[in-house]
Amino acid sequence: MQVISRVAELTELLDTFRRSGRRIGVVPTMGALHEGHLSLVDRAAELTDLVVATIFVNPTQFAPTEDLATYPRTFAEDCTMLEKRRVDIVFCPQDTEIYPPGFSTFVEPPEVARSWEGRSRPTHFRGVATVVLKLLNMTRADVGVFGQKDFQQATVIRRMMFDLNHPCEIVVAPIVREADGLAMSSRNRYLSPEERIKAAGIRRSLLKARRAITTTASITGTEVTKIIRDELLISQIGEIDYAVAVDPDTLEPQTKIQLPVVLLVAARVGSTRLIDNEWIKADA
Repeated sequence: MQVISRVAELTELLDTFRRSGRRIGVVPTMGALHEGHLSLVDRAAELTDLVVATIFVNPTQFAPTEDLATYPRTFAEDCTMLEKRRVDIVFCPQDTEIYPPGFSTFVEPPEVARSWEGRSRPTHFRGVATVVLKLLNMTRADVGVFGQKDFQQATVIRRMMFDLNHPCEIVVAPIVREADGLAMSSRNRYLSPEERIKAAGIRRSLLKARRAITTTASITGTEVTKIIRDELLISQIGEIDYAVAVDPDTLEPQTKIQLPVVLLVAARVGSTRLIDNEWIKADA
C-alpha cells in the first residue's frame, strides 16, 4: 500500500496503472474509519483492479458552528485497517493541496441538495460536491463508492455526475450497522453509554415505520412521520431535525406512500447529531 499526499504524485502513479488497462476505484472518506467505510473499500475491490482510499477532513463542508476542530483524526489506525483490506493507495492531502492559495471555484449543488440536510446545514453540500468532484478528477476513477447511510449525499453526487456528464460510475453500498442496529458512523464515538442506548431508538423508529408501510393498504406520509417521531420520543431523543418519507430520486416528501420510498431521519442524541435512513424498494 502506498501513502501519497501530493496530487502530482498521485496523477503520475495512476496514469501508469491506467495505461495498463486497469480499472480504478475510489472511496472518499474523512478518516476515523470503521467497518462501514471498509465495506465500501471491499465493494470497490470487487468492481475494480486498483483501489484508492482518500482521507481528507474537508473544511468546506463544515459550518463555523460545527465540529471541524474536534472531528476525530485517527490516521495511523486508518492506514492499518486499509492495508489489511488490501487498499493499493491512500491519498491523504493537506488542505492547501486541495484548496491552494487563491482557490475560489465551488460547485453549486443540484436541487436535491436544498432540502433536509441542505436546510439544516446550508453550506454543507456545496463543500461536499466541490471536494468529491475534485477527488474524482484527481483520480480519474472509473468507479466511486459511497455509503447509503448518507443517502442524500449519495443522491446529490449521483445527480451532479449526471448533470455534468462525468464518466465515473457512482455505486451506493448498503448501510453497515452495529449489533443494536445503530448505523456505523465516525460520530458514534461521541456518544456516552447512556446516549448510545437512546440512539438505538433511531433504528427502531425506522423499522416500525417500515412495518407500517409494508403491512398497511394505504398510509400517508404524515402518518409515517408520526410513527417515527413517536418512537424517537419514546427513546428520549429530544431534538429531531427531520423525520420524513421521500421519493428516492427527487427527495420530495410523499403525501401518499408509494414504493419505492426512503425514510430519512436526523436527530440529536445529547450533543451528537446522527442521521439514518431506510430504503423500501418496490419488491419489499
